[in-house]
Amino acid sequence: MNKSLIAALLGATFASTALAQTSVQIYGIADAGVMWQKGGPAKIYSGGADGSRLGLRGSEDLGNGYKAIFNLEARVELDTGSQQPTLMNDNPGRYLLRGMERIPVAIRDRLQAAIQPPGGPAVNQEKALFDRTSMVGLITPIGAVLLGRMYTPGYEVFNMADAFESGTAGTWGHITGGTAGFTALGADIRSQEAIQYRIALPNGLGGSVMYGARNSGYLGRYNKFRAGAMTYKANGFDVGVGYNHGYDQQNRPSLRTLTVGGSYALGESWKFFAGFHSQRNENSALIPDYLNGWDQAVAPALTAQGIPLPNQLALRGIFANAISANTKQDANSYQVGVHYKIGNGRIVASYAHQNDRTTSNSDANLYAVGYNYYLSKRTDLYTALAFIKNDNEAQYSPGTSGNPGGFTEAPGADGRALQMGIRHRF
Repeated sequence: MNKSLIAALLGATFASTALAQTSVQIYGIADAGVMWQKGGPAKIYSGGADGSRLGLRGSEDLGNGYKAIFNLEARVELDTGSQQPTLMNDNPGRYLLRGMERIPVAIRDRLQAAIQPPGGPAVNQEKALFDRTSMVGLITPIGAVLLGRMYTPGYEVFNMADAFESGTAGTWGHITGGTAGFTALGADIRSQEAIQYRIALPNGLGGSVMYGARNSGYLGRYNKFRAGAMTYKANGFDVGVGYNHGYDQQNRPSLRTLTVGGSYALGESWKFFAGFHSQRNENSALIPDYLNGWDQAVAPALTAQGIPLPNQLALRGIFANAISANTKQDANSYQVGVHYKIGNGRIVASYAHQNDRTTSNSDANLYAVGYNYYLSKRTDLYTALAFIKNDNEAQYSPGTSGNPGGFTEAPGADGRALQMGIRHRF
C-alpha cells in the first residue's frame, strides 16, 4: 500500500514537471580524429571540425508571444575524457619573452614554463563545467533578453565569415590571435557575466547588443565589456558586422575587435565567404596574471638564491615593461573562401592573411583546403590540409576547433598540418 502511494506521488511529480516544461533536449557533438603537424607529434584530438560537447536546452511557452529558455553546454574532450584541451604541440612561443635579454636565461626558462607549461590546459583553465554556454533568458514579442555566459556578437560574425566555420586546420582564427598566440588573449569568443538583447525580424534583419559587468569577457578579466552586431540572413546572404570591446581592471580600453563579412549561397552547389577582421589592444587584461606568475614562480627562486631585493625589483621591472609591450596588438586580417557541393560531400578552400601593424611586422598567410563526406545527416568524415607562411617573429601553427595549434619550432618557420576525423551530431 505504501509502495503504491509513493509510486503515485512520484508519478504526479514527474507529470507536473513535464507539463510545466514544454521541451527539454539533450544534444551534443562527438568529434575526434588524428592530426599530423610539422614540428609536433601525430596526435589524436577531440573537436576537429566542431568542439565536442554535451548540452541541455529547453523552453517553456508562457503564452502571448513569451517563452522562457535555457542552455547549458559542457566541453567534452573525447581523447582524455576531461574538459581541458591542450595545445597540438609543446613548442615554446617566443614572442612574449622578447626584449628580456638582461634577465638571466635560467629565469627566462622558468618564466616560459610558467606562461606555457608543457602539456598544460590551453582552454578552460577555470575548469568550468559549462564552459561553452550557460545562460537563461526570456523571448518576448520584441526580442530576447539573455543572461549568463554566451558567444559574443563579434565572434558570431567572425564565424559567419569563416569558410571553415571555425573548425579544422583551415579555420581563419588560427592566424588572428596575435603574434603571442594563445598565451595572450586574442579574441573574446564568449563572455561570462553578460546580459544580451537579440532581435530577428521576418525580413532577415537582426541585431544584438551585449554588456558585461566586472569579471566579464572570455576569461573573466574585464572591468566591463561591450559588444554589438547587425546581421542580414535572407536571399542567400548570411552577413553581418560585429564589434567587441573590453576594458581592463583599471577601466582602460583593452582588446577591441571589428569584424565584417559573411557568406552568399549561389544555387545548391556554391557558397562564397569573405571577411575582414581588425584587432587592437593597448592594455592587455592579462598583465596582472603575468605579474602574478613572476611573483609566484620567479621571486621565491631569486630569494632562495640570495638575490638582493633591489636587484629583484629591477629584474621584475624589466619583465613588466617587456610583457606590457609584447601583449599589445594591432592587426588587420582578411579571408576569402568557398564551398562546393559534389555528390554526398563538399570541397572547402580558403586563403587568409594577417597583417601585423606593430613594429614586429610578423605577418602570416594561411592556405587551406578540406573535404567533408556525409555518411548521413548527422555523421560526416572530414579531412583538411593547411599551410601557414610565417614572417619574422610569427609562430602560427594550425590547430583544430577544440585545440589551439600551439607554435612552430622557431619564429618565422612555416606551419603545416594534415588532419582526418569523424563528426557525429546527436
